Amino acid sequence: MNVLRTEPGGFAALSSGNPGAPRTQTEILGVSDLPAELVRSVRSGTSGLEYVELDGDVFVVVGVYIRRHDTGYFEALPADNDGSTRTALLTARGLGGCGTLILATLFGFSTSRRLLRPLSRVADAAEDIASGGLDTRLEGESDPDLDRLASSFNDMADAVQTRIEREARFASDVSHELRSPITALTAAVEVLSARREDIPERTQQALGIVVDQVRRFDSMVIDLLELSRLDAGATELNMETLDIVDLTHRVAARFGSPDIDVVVNKHTPRELSVDKVRFERVLGNLIENANHHGGGALAVEVRPSRNKLLRLAVEEGGPGVARSEQDRIFERFARGSAARHRIGTGLGLALAAEHSIALGGDIWVEDRPGGGARFVFEIPMDRSAA
Repeated sequence: MNVLRTEPGGFAALSSGNPGAPRTQTEILGVSDLPAELVRSVRSGTSGLEYVELDGDVFVVVGVYIRRHDTGYFEALPADNDGSTRTALLTARGLGGCGTLILATLFGFSTSRRLLRPLSRVADAAEDIASGGLDTRLEGESDPDLDRLASSFNDMADAVQTRIEREARFASDVSHELRSPITALTAAVEVLSARREDIPERTQQALGIVVDQVRRFDSMVIDLLELSRLDAGATELNMETLDIVDLTHRVAARFGSPDIDVVVNKHTPRELSVDKVRFERVLGNLIENANHHGGGALAVEVRPSRNKLLRLAVEEGGPGVARSEQDRIFERFARGSAARHRIGTGLGLALAAEHSIALGGDIWVEDRPGGGARFVFEIPMDRSAA
């Protein structure tokens, strides 16, 4: 038997009384119970849908025209079922959208990481070169565009390394070539200076200027040679265990401040493993700089600092160093405004900075309470921390 089955709680109706037409699962309603506009639309061959209230319940009525039987078929579904269906569809669509968003995000993140990874390697290599690793290079990439980037970067790094090494070699060669004539010239003017009383007074004044400038030139050449060795990495650390307080006193005396006040913190270790030559170079240059340009060295403070570091501070009572000059005062040939018209090579503080770095420490200048400046450098107390 042909029976029209509907959703639970729903029903169906036919607009034709053809006895061979299928019957509804429930009692067939009269077409007059359905919306007249919907019935006319279906009978004219157009499907339609309307909401209608029957016996106090709301139904969704769908009408379809069946051309073969010239019959209009109408089926009514409870409206609450329709709402549940729409809710299910909206929920499914929402979950599907969230899943798609998550997958798209993961895919985008993975793709961006893969694309940006070569750029990160370029940035890391650039940082290594900036910090002194001139031999840093990039490996080739499988992607043609990225491989071109790596190749161009390596070519640039080669050019930079070649130029820097050529300039360093030139400075070293010039310093070596100047050393012999400067030595001979220094010896000659020293002989003339020893016989100063045998020459006229006006000539003595000229001789004094020549002697001072030759000595300054000789000191500059020696400093340039030392900087060349440091740039080339030709000097190594020669560590030995020394009494750091006693060494500080001896360095101060050697560089013209035998009576300087050395303030030692009670927690400062007396013995320390240190490169004696480099330590003397740093501390001695700071004391010498204070004596020549800072109104004289007043005191040296020695105390432990953070992260197992030993801090030494040379205090001077001169005009101090302007804030605008504190960052560049340790550059080569840099001079503070207070020392601009005084005799010196302009390399003493640069050498102190280079030796501090070689010792695994740091160096800087700060304002001294009450006026003047404090030149501070730190070195590791434990060489494993350097």
